Amino acid sequence: MKRQSAECYKDRLEALRNEMNTAGVDVLYIPCGDFHMSEYISDHFKCREYISGFDGSNGEMIITSSEAYLWTDGRYFLQAGQQLEGTGIELMKMGEPGVPSIWEFIRDRVSEGSVLAFDGRCVSGSFFDRLKEKLGDKKLSFVTDIDLVGKIWADRPALPEGKAWLLNEAYTGQSRRQKIDLVRKLMAHNECDTLIIASLDDIAWLFQFRGNDIDYNPVALSYALIRKDEALLYIDPHKASEIRDELTGDGIMVRDYEEIFEDIPKLPDVKTVWYDPECTNLRLISLIPDNARTIKKWIPPMVLKAVKTGTESENERSAHISDGVAVTRIIHYLKNLHGTAELSAGSITELDVAKRLLGYRKEAEDFIEESFAPIIAAGPHGAIIHYEPDAETNIPIMDDNLVLMDTGGQYMRGTTDITRTICIGTPSPKMMRLYTAVLKGNIALSSAVFKKGTSGKSLDILARSPLWEVGYDYRHGTGHGVGYLLNVHEGPQSISNGPSKRGGTPIEEGMITSDEPGVYLDGEFGIRTENMILCVPKDENEYGKFLGFDVLTMVPYDRDLIDTGMLTPEEIRKIDDYHKAVFEKISPFVDEEVKKWLSEVTGPLQV
Repeated sequence: MKRQSAECYKDRLEALRNEMNTAGVDVLYIPCGDFHMSEYISDHFKCREYISGFDGSNGEMIITSSEAYLWTDGRYFLQAGQQLEGTGIELMKMGEPGVPSIWEFIRDRVSEGSVLAFDGRCVSGSFFDRLKEKLGDKKLSFVTDIDLVGKIWADRPALPEGKAWLLNEAYTGQSRRQKIDLVRKLMAHNECDTLIIASLDDIAWLFQFRGNDIDYNPVALSYALIRKDEALLYIDPHKASEIRDELTGDGIMVRDYEEIFEDIPKLPDVKTVWYDPECTNLRLISLIPDNARTIKKWIPPMVLKAVKTGTESENERSAHISDGVAVTRIIHYLKNLHGTAELSAGSITELDVAKRLLGYRKEAEDFIEESFAPIIAAGPHGAIIHYEPDAETNIPIMDDNLVLMDTGGQYMRGTTDITRTICIGTPSPKMMRLYTAVLKGNIALSSAVFKKGTSGKSLDILARSPLWEVGYDYRHGTGHGVGYLLNVHEGPQSISNGPSKRGGTPIEEGMITSDEPGVYLDGEFGIRTENMILCVPKDENEYGKFLGFDVLTMVPYDRDLIDTGMLTPEEIRKIDDYHKAVFEKISPFVDEEVKKWLSEVTGPLQV
């Protein structure tokens, strides 16, 4: 969505307030999400961005007759501050001292008897439950069937119309019938007869299709119901035209997208309904029969898909080699820019690097698309944790400075996500010290051996400790789950010290998780080192089963930024072993010039 002037966003706020006044609404809540609570959304659902201009992946708004506020997390503080400037919208920095949560704000600053409105299709059941809990005895009226932004958005993009396509069992190692059987076993164990699935990646995983309704996330707008004796997929007929026959051949009933709202109230013999309140919209939940028992927790597909099959794991290993070739080539290209006339002239920009890297990735035969918008951040832009260059922000790559590159790809063989920070020219001692601290944390986590049942929250300290020792930290999680040709951010597991319940999920054999500590200095630079790690068995004895990680990512670290004096002999050995593996995996697929350079940068740190 093209960014407009600050005055344009002021005008949109005024028009929205007029609609609020007409509808008798005192306070409007604008979430960041679609009908499926997706992290990334198609343009049709970007109401918050349309009103505010802030285009980060996380953020929500409260608008009153005279004020407007936007909440976002630490990844976006700098970006949001810049994009909201002059709009009249106040930035609320989540988690910072003195900043109320959105529920606390509504409780403490919205007057008794006010009418609070939002589109119930874009708000989760868990949000509404928490809101009512936080309000306590405070009396507010709710209007949940209204889309006021839609009333002023004249050129609103239509819902996406791309077709879904089937993913062959050769890539997954399981059939959709096997998956549905596993889901039904978990339903039976929980004495559940009806499962509502609203999360798009869970539906795509279960029925083994993919789509293109959301940039970078190969999913299709859909809902699903699983019962003891039937499986129903709700999807636009046009989207399903190429997958319908195979699905129906497996006993799956394909119905129109909107028909789920008619079907849920009419389902026969419903005793227990299971849904994830974090992923299911309020309108759907409101249709569940009042006499049905409900199970509100993570649904079976989310838990099952997090543990990759042997086929998926081996495909991912292969995909990361292809991806590693592309990223290694871009690092070689950037390193050779030092001292060149084109670099001095400022003719190589962040967007140029993103375009070149995409070209390298496209050389893999099964490459489909990037797995998220590429973060190519030069110099001070690296301090903006999820910075994405565009025509307005694009700056040249600078000599004697850092470039942070967080990028990924979608391949038939899986999903990748990698971050490398490199220096073009000569780094400062400060850059080297912080880069090495981040690297130490990355190595500590990927080298961990832990007992089965250990949570990601328990492992998080391994990655942060080296930074804490030098007085730094980072405002994001250390690791997130990654899908198989699906969303680059996947649950239920995470590695984080935050309050999210995902951090308490045990890391299990077969899970793929990121390992990405970092450090960010406003106005100076940012550093992040990210590998994908696969949980594998390590040992089993009288104390139980022990697990660890295999590193899937195969790309060299920047040895110009490594301060070997900060490393222990064991850390040096681990880096050397990793670099040896990188050379063995990557060198067969690059030309002689890159191979010679790769041999040099992956050689032993100390001879």
